[in-house]
Amino acid sequence: MRCVIARFPFDLTKSGVLEKMKGVKPEPVTGDSVIIGRRTYPVKQVGEVVTRQDRRDFSAAEVIRAMTQLGFTCRTLPVEPAPAPAPALTPLQRAAAALGTPVSA
Repeated sequence: MRCVIARFPFDLTKSGVLEKMKGVKPEPVTGDSVIIGRRTYPVKQVGEVVTRQDRRDFSAAEVIRAMTQLGFTCRTLPVEPAPAPAPALTPLQRAAAALGTPVSA
């Protein structure tokens, strides 16, 4: 299948990707990933091995699109919501906290 990654066309096949990734040790996954065989690889590692380009030259989305079209399972990390802000303290509570004494009700 013809895929364009970093503005370069590649003729990729599922068996070709499996062959290239055979014997490649997966790096720790910290973001998007692709399951190839029984191993889970970071998307950028797969793109680098398959295209022989530097990881900075292509986006993870390009590799995910190509691997999905070839039939591989791709996973993206869910975006975690920002932590809720701490409740605002009243001036009395701030003073008590600075003195290290609890505030009586």
